[in-house]
Amino acid sequence: MKITAAEALLKELKLWGIDHIYGIPGSSLNGLMNALRKEDKDGIKYIQVRHESAGAMAASAEYKLSGNIGVAFGSGGPGSTNLTNGLFDALMDGAPMLALVAQSESSNQNTHAFQETEMLPFFENVSVFNRKAMNAKQIPYMVNDAIRTAIERKGPAVLILHNDFMEEVIDYEPSDGSTKIVPNLMHFELDKEKVKKIAEEIKAAQRPLLYLGRGVMDYRDLAVEVSEKFNLPVVTSAPSIGLSFPANHKNFMGSFGRLGSKPANELINTSDLIIFVGSSHPFARFWPKDTKVIQVNNSFREIGRQLKAYDSLVADSGDFLRGLLDTGIKRDEDAYLRASRKNMQNWNNYLERKADRESDDVLYYESVIRKVREYSTDDAVYALGIGNNKIHSIRMLDLDGKKNFTMSSWFATLGYSTPAAIGAYLQYPDKQIWSIVGDGGFAMNNQEILTQAKYKMPIINVVITDMTYGFIKHSQIENLEDEFGVDIEYADWAKVGEGLGAISFLVNNKTELENAFKEAIRLNKEGNTKPILIDAHVVYEDPLDTAKMKLNPAIYSRDEINQYLKENDIEDQPILDDLIKEESK
Repeated sequence: MKITAAEALLKELKLWGIDHIYGIPGSSLNGLMNALRKEDKDGIKYIQVRHESAGAMAASAEYKLSGNIGVAFGSGGPGSTNLTNGLFDALMDGAPMLALVAQSESSNQNTHAFQETEMLPFFENVSVFNRKAMNAKQIPYMVNDAIRTAIERKGPAVLILHNDFMEEVIDYEPSDGSTKIVPNLMHFELDKEKVKKIAEEIKAAQRPLLYLGRGVMDYRDLAVEVSEKFNLPVVTSAPSIGLSFPANHKNFMGSFGRLGSKPANELINTSDLIIFVGSSHPFARFWPKDTKVIQVNNSFREIGRQLKAYDSLVADSGDFLRGLLDTGIKRDEDAYLRASRKNMQNWNNYLERKADRESDDVLYYESVIRKVREYSTDDAVYALGIGNNKIHSIRMLDLDGKKNFTMSSWFATLGYSTPAAIGAYLQYPDKQIWSIVGDGGFAMNNQEILTQAKYKMPIINVVITDMTYGFIKHSQIENLEDEFGVDIEYADWAKVGEGLGAISFLVNNKTELENAFKEAIRLNKEGNTKPILIDAHVVYEDPLDTAKMKLNPAIYSRDEINQYLKENDIEDQPILDDLIKEESK
């Protein structure tokens, strides 16, 4: 058939199951915009975002949540360079996506024309595929090449397109559907003798720990079986909480690091054996150097990248976990596991106690996140921001695996949650979608409330206002003589939200908090199609830093530990060693 290259591009996207793309129009995109204009109701839908970076973030979030590839485009010059925040997020979190980068007429190339920018070198370090079409006929082929590469290499593919090529009529024949069937991951032959050796090491260890990452997401049930058969406490990376192991399981102990828990910190720092599966957690480099770590990963290049492993195995996480079960070896429940469970129960009680401080005068972070938890449906989807709001969300939301969530994990870009919630809604229009963000992050991409309003997305946006870049403030308190540049000017985000088309609530106390959430849920149950914004003003507090805790009796004296517990208001939480002694009686 004879159609323009832009129309052929859209047909190829449709063959991949893609039904919408994000972007902002520009004259260098006229060919693409004209093709989108002609699409029927079953064709590719155009989602007009208010900033190109938001479109790229939404596209990245779609894959993280659903495994479906997202697409965003940018016009020549600044429209395309604006994509980079979202592309870096996708690159660092291993999320395949496609970025269509426009250029003006090919005849303008190398003539110092308006907005002429050489894009190939610009996108080289933020992509797994970076190519420019040299003629119109190549475009359908290159779309498929880009998407296949993005899926196989797990990152963003960039396709640079001159507008005159996009407008050119070509002979188009749809590509073969068989090229779009994504194969299962390659499984290496499992070394059963090594698996048996690892199982024996687990049985012989005094304090073994199972650490899981996103590589275990498809094998959650196997992870539970291994934890129960070997009676292992489990710590997961923050991005895989509930996804690699249910957060409400009695053997779950939270995550390690600033977003983590007291039990996870103590386990990592006192374990004599860590089984490190399906993860390349960047903060593993801060684990004790003398701890025996056995790393299992399906990528050879990830072995030893973050830490020096005592032993390793290149294998699919599921094959490894199943192999452990097949050995027939098991480990009995002991005081160590029972103490760990008690430790986690104490930690959860501590969080609830912090939330209970809400009153008719003030609110706290924990109070707001608990309210989100109380009003969430069983299959709710959360888009989390960056900073203290993420710390509290990871600690307090009921991430049981039925609920889903996305975050900017390694790139940790502010402004992620609002556009990510848009991606979540387009993947799951029948589910309850939440965006949880601090006032610092919301200031970066609040304009995307307009996008939510334009496309009738009843997303519940919870903005937690404490008038500071709290996560960075903590770092300055730790490392500088005094904090500087971290205070944020007051803004009435409820009014801003209202002006952008949202139903807004300003919340300052527990009564207003309850009323706002109750009304938001009522509105959505009755068919509301507007975004909802709850601007909750909380007392600024520096959340307990669970990356650096003085709890290990092998390093700190009893007086130092007691002083630490008192200073951080956790005197009611015995250290793990004491709990083990108690359980051993």
